[in-house]
Amino acid sequence: MKPHVEKERSMRSLVMASSVGTVIEWYDFFLYGSLAIFFARLFYPPGNDVAATLISVATFATGFAVRPLGSLLFGYMGDSVGRKKTFLITLLIMGCSTAAIGLLPTFATAGYIAPVLLILLRIVQGLALGGEYGGAATYVAEHSPPGERGKWASYIQAMASAGFVLSLGIVLTLRLWLGEEAFGTWGWRAPFLVSIVLVAVSLRIRLRLAESPVFVEMHKQGTLSKSPVRDAFRIPGNARRIILFLFGVACAQAVTFYTAQFYALYYIQTFMKVPFLPATLSVAAGAFLGVPFFVLFGALSDKIGRKRLSLAGMAAAVLFYIPIFSLIRHAIAPENTNFITISACVFALVIIAAAVYGPYGAFIVESFPANVRYTSISVPYHIGNGIFGGFLPLVSLWLVTQTGNPYAGLLYPMGLCLIGFFITLFWVPETLSVRKGEHTQAVSLSHEVIGEA
Repeated sequence: MKPHVEKERSMRSLVMASSVGTVIEWYDFFLYGSLAIFFARLFYPPGNDVAATLISVATFATGFAVRPLGSLLFGYMGDSVGRKKTFLITLLIMGCSTAAIGLLPTFATAGYIAPVLLILLRIVQGLALGGEYGGAATYVAEHSPPGERGKWASYIQAMASAGFVLSLGIVLTLRLWLGEEAFGTWGWRAPFLVSIVLVAVSLRIRLRLAESPVFVEMHKQGTLSKSPVRDAFRIPGNARRIILFLFGVACAQAVTFYTAQFYALYYIQTFMKVPFLPATLSVAAGAFLGVPFFVLFGALSDKIGRKRLSLAGMAAAVLFYIPIFSLIRHAIAPENTNFITISACVFALVIIAAAVYGPYGAFIVESFPANVRYTSISVPYHIGNGIFGGFLPLVSLWLVTQTGNPYAGLLYPMGLCLIGFFITLFWVPETLSVRKGEHTQAVSLSHEVIGEA
């Protein structure tokens, strides 16, 4: 077999093994998001539907709020004990906490203890997810040929969207199969409990993976960082790179992704009063069709650059969000809602997100030194997604509620994309022209940024 064919097959197997765990972790985390509106009446006091919905969405956001803390904890582990071990631990923690949600008592049974336990488990989920992306993206990118990092790393981004679609698909299937009464009584627990089986399968697959060659080489040469969190901010210029990447690419990636996936769903259900089933089907269809574009844009970034595609996505968000949501509003009518138009609009939102998120894995991995890479990647990614992205549904829904303007909620993601555009344009360097032979030059790269010429 020709060497390039063998390499291609090897990379596909490695990416598949890494991606299975990633999609399960995102499934676990997004499962609550898929049911946040439904959970408002299960876990919170009755009497005020709007308040219960906002509180339930806020509970969804708590999992995001602790992700930066998880990024520091697991970033330290990933840079000191290994990429593989760390994302095995995060997968196990995520699976157990998700299954525990399926065992919780509801408000009718346990009163205020129920939402407190739910919030605590969301916090555990957030901590675990704080270590997942940095591990998976670093692991895949450090195995990838330098000229194909965008292509292979983009699968990790695609799996986030796939996890969202999977969570919607399982919830929809169960609601249709069991009926609303049975699902509301006990059926909602099943998608959480099944997580144990999914995690067990994923752990078995991931255990077969070898450690990252870059990490192995640094360990062999004795150049691992003894204090990755401290060093991530003390290596000359690295703290500046973290901050610029956070407010440039990371925030824009976060808000475009969560606008496409969750804000669109909550907006259609909450303010446009579309029932759960047609609203979820429409959003799931649009999101599903958009998944391949994360990989397409990742591969395209190997040819035209990470920065150029990211800027195009940010500009598209600023220019097209209001027209897209205007189409959604006009497609919804009491007796004649056009669900094809809604799906097409969600698809367009996902395309915008994919332009920023597809190249993101290679972009961020190439931007930071190898010996503090796990930490340096995790901090901007999880602050961007955990704080700016995670609170987007809550902030945007609140803005619409307070102003009465159906488009007021879009000011938040559009504003962050505008800020991100100019920061990325002027201060975030392109990383496409990376140095060759990283796998055999881990020692020198541990003190350099591989994205700089």
